[in-house]
Amino acid sequence: MLAIRLPEDLEERLERLAERTGRPKSYYAREALIEFIDDLEDHYLAETRLKKFKDGAGIPLDVLMKKYGLAD
Repeated sequence: MLAIRLPEDLEERLERLAERTGRPKSYYAREALIEFIDDLEDHYLAETRLKKFKDGAGIPLDVLMKKYGLAD
């Protein structure tokens, strides 16, 4: 079970949508999470990896392209 607090304006929009469509608010909250969870996970994974390369160290693009057979 998940309980969340929403800003008043968002809560009102969600309530109106639920009323107009006859679906519960939880349906739309679940749909929104399903739609955006992958993007959120990717974002945080990228941030974590970026912190590892703060000093500018990384793998040059040409090396990666050769490794994966993408070089000309």
